[in-house]
Amino acid sequence: MSARGPQLLSQAIAELIAVRGFARTRATSDLEAFWRKTVGEAWTSSTKPLRIARGVLHVEVQSSALLGQLTAFHAPELTQKFQQLAPHLKVKSIKFRLKGC
Repeated sequence: MSARGPQLLSQAIAELIAVRGFARTRATSDLEAFWRKTVGEAWTSSTKPLRIARGVLHVEVQSSALLGQLTAFHAPELTQKFQQLAPHLKVKSIKFRLKGC
């Protein structure tokens, strides 16, 4: 029992999940799984989804050549495919950035 009195088990579990970051870890692995399904084997090893902020999926890219290729030629197609695979994430666009920048 804490100083503030007994606590509901559901509330205690929710606090534990928040403190330990389990929800964030799960969300990250889900995001990576949806990204792998979107890009397939072609770009999985050279790209990494970072986060979704304000409807924009931020993806890190290994090389400037791939950054240019994805941005110029594949962004709309990948956005549409990602939206179909994970509509609940409400991604409106994808922004690619070079790793380390």
